[in-house]
Amino acid sequence: MQPTATVLVYSDDSNTREQVRLATGRRPAPDAPVVEFLECATPAAVLAELDKGGIDVCVLDGEAVPMGGMGMCRQIKDEIFDCPPVLLLIGRPQDAWLATWSRADAAVTLPVDPVEFASALASLLRKKKLLSA
Repeated sequence: MQPTATVLVYSDDSNTREQVRLATGRRPAPDAPVVEFLECATPAAVLAELDKGGIDVCVLDGEAVPMGGMGMCRQIKDEIFDCPPVLLLIGRPQDAWLATWSRADAAVTLPVDPVEFASALASLLRKKKLLSA
């Protein structure tokens, strides 16, 4: 049985969630596990899923409404014990400092560039695997 990773994707925009799924494919890199997505469109859904556990990486849309991914990231880093790594989708490269403020583990710009996104996601999955080993 192949190992799988659960990736939570938060965005109120279904097109953004689709971009993330398409950029990842079945797995973001040959040495990464197969990815299963858990999509959330509201902040309450994100918190409920994180409370259940089993999430390996969170992908949060910094442009989401009513609560952006940066605020969500900062909140979950404060409130969720052993919070999974967060990949933040930012609107422009100049927002990278805000991603740092939110305590995101990585950030990529929107629209999603498949190569950049897959590389960042694979890197977070590798780190998660090393930390849990």
